[in-house]
Amino acid sequence: MRVFGLEIPDAGPVFAGVLVLHVAAGLTCVTAGTLAATAGKRRGRHPRAGRVYLYGLCVVFATATVMSAVRWPHDAHLLAVAVVASGLGLAGWWARRRRGRAWVRWHAAGMGGSFIALLTGFYVDNGPQLPGWDRLPPVVFWFLPAAVGVPLLHTAIRRFERPVTPRCGRA
Repeated sequence: MRVFGLEIPDAGPVFAGVLVLHVAAGLTCVTAGTLAATAGKRRGRHPRAGRVYLYGLCVVFATATVMSAVRWPHDAHLLAVAVVASGLGLAGWWARRRRGRAWVRWHAAGMGGSFIALLTGFYVDNGPQLPGWDRLPPVVFWFLPAAVGVPLLHTAIRRFERPVTPRCGRA
């Protein structure tokens, strides 16, 4: 069966129902993760979007686990990606809660790494079916999200951690 041009495995009604929830949670994560990443790092939009991202990520992990069990071993690699994405997301959340030394770096790396892993899972599973992307070798889908995301994440962390020097007007 094809939906929006993507081939959907026929693995029964349980798989189909869980897949609908998985797609909704994944779209929620992409939206909330983008909002959190682009919002000012203060009360309000950033922490709200971050919580929505984390809750969505928990649903993505749970649904990926069910779908992988139904289609084992065909989807085992996607379960591994879900474990990495969820683990990094929880590590980023934990760093924020603990506020230890360099917590900002650990929080950003965890949440940003989680977002990169989330996109990696999407592209590995769906990239070969996307128009234009179907011409790329499969290895590209594993590394392209990180090749784009890691430099952006590194730049954001450096910019955010850069100490602000007060201007005192001296020569």
